This record gives sequence, structure tokens and C-alpha cells, in this order.
Amino acid sequence: MGRYSVPFVGVLLLFCLVSSSEAEYLKYKDPKVPLNVRISDLMKRMSLEEKIGQMTQVERLVATPDVIKKYFIGSVLSGGGSVPAPKASAETWQQMVNQMQKAALSTRLGIPIIYGIDAVHGHNNVYNATIFPHNVGLGVTRDPVLIKKIGDATALEVRATGIPYVFAPCIAVCRDPRWGRCYESYSEDPKIVRTMTEIIPGLQGDIPANSMKGVPFVAGKNKVAACAKHYVGDGGTNKGINENNTLISYNGLLSIHMPAYYDSIIKGVSTVMISYSSWNGKKMHANRKLITGYLKNKLHFKGFVISDWQGIDRITSPPHANYSYSVQAGVSAGIDMIMVPFNYTEFIDELTRQVKNNIIPISRINDAVARILRVKFVMGLFENPLPDPSLANQLGKKEHRELAREAVRKSLVLLKNGKSSKKPLLPLPKKSAKILVAGSHADNLGYQCGGWTITWQGLSDKNLTSGTTILSAVKQTVDPATEVVYNENPDANFVKSNKFSYAIVVVGEHTYAETFGDSLNLTIPEPGPSTITNVCGAIRCVVVLISGRPVVIQPYLSKIDALVAAWLPGTEGQGVADVLYGDYGFTGKLARTWFKSVDQLPMNVGDKHYDPLFPFGFGLTTNVTKY
Repeated sequence: MGRYSVPFVGVLLLFCLVSSSEAEYLKYKDPKVPLNVRISDLMKRMSLEEKIGQMTQVERLVATPDVIKKYFIGSVLSGGGSVPAPKASAETWQQMVNQMQKAALSTRLGIPIIYGIDAVHGHNNVYNATIFPHNVGLGVTRDPVLIKKIGDATALEVRATGIPYVFAPCIAVCRDPRWGRCYESYSEDPKIVRTMTEIIPGLQGDIPANSMKGVPFVAGKNKVAACAKHYVGDGGTNKGINENNTLISYNGLLSIHMPAYYDSIIKGVSTVMISYSSWNGKKMHANRKLITGYLKNKLHFKGFVISDWQGIDRITSPPHANYSYSVQAGVSAGIDMIMVPFNYTEFIDELTRQVKNNIIPISRINDAVARILRVKFVMGLFENPLPDPSLANQLGKKEHRELAREAVRKSLVLLKNGKSSKKPLLPLPKKSAKILVAGSHADNLGYQCGGWTITWQGLSDKNLTSGTTILSAVKQTVDPATEVVYNENPDANFVKSNKFSYAIVVVGEHTYAETFGDSLNLTIPEPGPSTITNVCGAIRCVVVLISGRPVVIQPYLSKIDALVAAWLPGTEGQGVADVLYGDYGFTGKLARTWFKSVDQLPMNVGDKHYDPLFPFGFGLTTNVTKY
């Protein structure tokens, strides 16, 4: 036995050395190690190529496993309407994320991707998800407890599809309803917008009391990383033109558009998205003073800053005219992750060239990567990188739909009730001989949900997703003996000859998102006005307005008996019928000023020349009807 001992010991020693190198203790993979130690341990192992990969966010259409592995991609997103398959199930979404994540985990250092999606009123890209009212309606509720519950439900539905990151909330303060994104804003009043940042602990979880200010927080695998957007001044552009110029003093910017960012950071928001807009002529995507100087240094924000879709391209006019300059200006300003989203090789090559030529210092790259890794570590992506199949049943859950229905009820604003206050029309009687429901929006789930639903711009489609139209809700609410007649656009003779007890007219705006929604006239498209005239000119009527903002209504007001602003209520139309028929009372108060004519715009509460049709804070109330 003795003669084999030397070679045997040698082989044993070699085996031990190989085993120990294979099982090398990696601090960054140990959740017990302090956060900053994990970040520095991982970063010292990373090549420049791997660092720049972390800064790159690509669209799912180009995010093949090979691309993720080859370029060490740090993040993937779904743009508006970008889905793995039409009407894809939660399981199909999870399979897609799994495939991408496994590619990332197979790389040398195994850094997981963070998959992001717009979930701006529920998990709005996904078929069968609960679609909550858009922010313009939620601001009306002034109810931070409700908004936190909506954040919690949204997080569960997003996690149901295997996604850990949402581009929400939008904390814009819309100062001009001509802006096509005004429905994404809670209010013209920064105080209400600040209150509504309570959606962040709903999405991410409650930040521990001993947390350092500015450090991101996500409470595990049932929660998602949130994104406060669009920094800063997106809601204050000239004439409400999307992506345009916000002309305001520094003090005005800080007092109107900045306050909700303070609250978001205190609540541990993980990421901040930069606005396409400019402030006094300077593109926000190139504004180093406000991104690095104010957000990072003054507010101590320690999460990562992300560009908007092709946001650095749009630093120049026309976009992409000087991409080298765009990369330099955007990254130097302090943007950490670039939403490329398609031409990733151009971005990676250009940023690599600039770092190697000392145009952008490696310290700026290290700051960006440390921030991205901080969010990934904090949210537990290294420990739980893959989707949880047991969460798939959270999508469109009954309890979430009930919550959305409650949100609809609380977001409705009663602007008029009876041609005289002594003869209110609402609440409506459930028992009548025959009633008319009319209007292009009465039986159209797509119109009811608005933009950013299933597709980017939204769709006019009764069967857009699972939900209840207002017509269906009325039929389910009235007494079985009440005959409900639906005629989308009846003429006056039809209305007069049918002896209806009363009519419900549901009309409003078509769907839109972003620049496509910019409007200088803010009128309701035909046949809405004709339907109001034909119906309300003949019988007692309540008009339910489906819109993303106040619209021109004064010319029709004298014909209308009762007027309800329903905003963009989402999939749970039953909430509208609940209040029309007195199962619940109207409680909503305007969180936006309702103008008389567009010539008055911009006009916000507190302005010197304030002469609205319905002032900020207005809203009639009704009592619950006992049946």
C-alpha cells in the first residue's frame, strides 16, 4: 500500500484543488453578506463588456437567449402591446421569462436579467388581467389606502406572469388637459399626486423603519420593483404638447413637479424614468444638473435611473441624428440603464468606444452598474430569479376585480343631478317599465379601458379582454321586470316613440396614448354629441362621460338632466351601475379643473383668472337607496 501513497496523495490533492475552485465561495451570491459588499465583490469580477451589458435594456422581440448570453444583457422589456402570443396565458408569459432568465444565469457570472413592463392601470398588456381605472380617476378618490391595495394587487398579477419590474407609477402633475398623457396623471394638484405615491409601497412593500433614505426596497417575490416617472416636468409642457418644453422657474419646478419624487424616494422606489420633455429648452435626458446633481446627490436616490424608449436618441432633433452625442450626453447626465430597445449592438459598441477613449470615465459606468446591481440584489433576484408557477392563478383574481369595482365607484364624479336641485334624477330606480341605454361607449370594453390596454394605443373592441361593460352592468343591476333597450345611436323619433322611463347615454373619447392623444380642441367625437342631442332632447337622461380628461361639455349641459364623469374606469363597469342605481352613493370630487372652453387653458386651481365650468374639488353627492 505504501508504494501507491505518493501518487495517490498527489491525485487527491489535485482533486481537492479542482473541487475547491469549482465550489469557490462567491460573496455576491450569499444573501447574508451586506449589500454593498455583494455589489463590490461582483463588480470587481466584471469585465467592461459585462458592465455595459448590464446597462442595456432590449425589447423582448430581439431578446433571444443567444443575444442575452453573448452581450450579457441586463434587462428586457415589453413595449406597449408586446406579448409572447395573442391572449397569452400567465403560464405562457412565465415560460418566456424563464427562457430568457436561464440564458442570463448560464453566463460566466450568472447575473439575472430584470424584466420590465408597463403596468400603469393594472397589468394592462395582459389578457384577462384586472384593469383598474386610469390615474385621472384614481386621483378623484384621494384615498391612499385604496391606491396601496391597487399597487398590491397589480404586483401580484405582474408576478403571476413571471415579471418582477413595472414602469409605474406615473407621478406627472398634468397642468394642461390638452396633453395626451393627462389620464396617466392623478391630478393638477401636486398634493394629491404626493398622496397617491402610496401605490409604491403597494407595489414594492413597506420600507423598513430603519432604512437609509434613497436605498431601494422590494419585499420579496410577491412584490415588484417600481419606477417613478417621468422625471421631471412631463406634465407641464407648453400647450400640453407631448415631449415638449416645460417653461417654468426652478422654484416652480421644485414646488409643482418635484414633490412626488421626494415621497417616492422616501418610500424606497427602485427606479426613476427620465422624461422625453425639456425644461426651459434643455432635454431632460441630457440634464446632468437635475439627474446627477439633484436626484442622485441632493435627494440621495440610490436606485437606478432608466431612459424612456429611445430616450437618448431623442436628445437630438431629428432623433438619432448624432447617436455618439446622444450616448455621451445621456450616460454623462447620469442615466444608468438605456431602454435601447432594438439596436443594442450600436449602443453597446458606441458606449464601449467612448469608455475606451476616456470620453466617458469608467467611474460613471461603475456608478451605473452598482445601482443596477443594488436593485437586483435588494429585490432578491439572485436568490429567486425564476417565475413562481404557484402565482399564475393571481391573474384577474376575483378579489382584484372587486377592488377595481370599488375604485370605479369612488372615482366617479357627479357634476349635475337634475335640471333643478329639487328634482334629482339620480339615483335611478331599478324598477321601470322600459329604459334606454345609448351611446358608442355603453357596450365597448376597449373605450371603457382607454389607451395602454392590451395594445399601446388601446382599441375599440367590446371583447378586448375579460370584463363588464356598462350596458352589461345596467342589465345585471335593474329589476328583472325592467326592459332594457340598447340602441347605440338612436334618432329622436325612435326615442320619442318608445315611451322610455329614462335614458343612460354613455359617450366620450376614443382611445389614445402619448402624442396621439394630444388635442387642441378637446371635443367629444361624433356621434357622441348627436346621441346626447337626440336622446336628452326627448327624455330625461343621465350622460356618463368616458374620457381621459375634462372635455368640452358646456354646449350640451342644458339638455342633460344628470352628468357623470367616469374617466377611464377599466374592466369593472359594474362599479358605474353600483352608483347610478344607489347601491352606493357618489363621493368623488374633481382632482382636475373642468374648463368652460379650451381658450382658458392652461387653467389650474389657484390661478388668478380662475373661471371654470366645474371647479377643482367639485362633486355632488347622493345617498344610498334602500331597496
